[in-house]
Amino acid sequence: MRAGYQVGHVVLRDSIDHQQQWQDHLAQFRAVRDAGFDAYCFGHHFLIDPFQHFQPWTVLARMAAEPGNITLATSVLLLPLLNPVEVAEQAATLDHISEGRLVLGVGLGYRAEECEAFGIKMSERGARISEAMQLIRRLWTENEVTHHGRYYHITGAMPTARPYQKPYPKVWQAAMSNPAIRRVGRTGDILYVGPAQGNEAIRKQVDLYHATLEKNGHPMPEEMVIVREFFCAGTHEEAIRKSRAGFETKYRVYAEQGLHGSDDELTRKVTGDLETLMDDTFVLGSPEECLEQISEYKKMGFTDVVIRLFYPGMSQNEALEHIDLVGRELIPEMHRL
Repeated sequence: MRAGYQVGHVVLRDSIDHQQQWQDHLAQFRAVRDAGFDAYCFGHHFLIDPFQHFQPWTVLARMAAEPGNITLATSVLLLPLLNPVEVAEQAATLDHISEGRLVLGVGLGYRAEECEAFGIKMSERGARISEAMQLIRRLWTENEVTHHGRYYHITGAMPTARPYQKPYPKVWQAAMSNPAIRRVGRTGDILYVGPAQGNEAIRKQVDLYHATLEKNGHPMPEEMVIVREFFCAGTHEEAIRKSRAGFETKYRVYAEQGLHGSDDELTRKVTGDLETLMDDTFVLGSPEECLEQISEYKKMGFTDVVIRLFYPGMSQNEALEHIDLVGRELIPEMHRL
């Protein structure tokens, strides 16, 4: 199995100078690369109080200049907020800068504040992401594009940037609810399962994804991706002790900002008891325990596990020590699965 390193929104506002935060990102990237991670995955939000965060296009372009061949992924880009023409050409540009190492991960987003800021309705997100991806693929592959859809319009447009990868980069599309799973299956994109579903729900959603792919005449993608909250330490008890405060802060904000949407199962998980969430959905414990949990995802058909190792309140030294531990004790074993 391949391992991705997820950079999410975890640095609390005014807890550190922005320039120091950027230098910390660079140091973490170098540590992740040297530890043997397969992908560096950068999250995307706007106005994400109480956190401070940078934007993925420019961050990933800078990381592309670093030595090595690690995959660079948007994880995930909130596509409904953005114009697909810009996304198509930004992605094509970054694909060339990285010489074909880009993965375009896309998702709906879940925050009303962002939709308001970009002048869209929450109820439009599903239709927008489907139409946007259809148009993006055309802009990547056709010499001249005319499109008059529900939300986006171009006439006789001639794209100015084409991807390095042919026909185009891999697309991960995030989903946490059954309607979202069906939408990914209808497009034929690689499924990217979010962080809050338990194993029983995931198995059912993988079956739904496969059935939807078949119904819509799509071949089974060779890859399937899952993102997980993660903490590894010498023992299970140590992992819980070190991670609890960061998990509590992260999921309190998720609950306040509506990560769960209207899905009953996700609502129960995200707004419920942290202990249940940790037991059911997080990869947590000693290296041996973490590997055992990750091996379950392999059995479900996942090829990539994207993990978050850095949480609110952690110091840079703690983050680097965590990366080093995972690189020494876990990633070699993951690659053997």
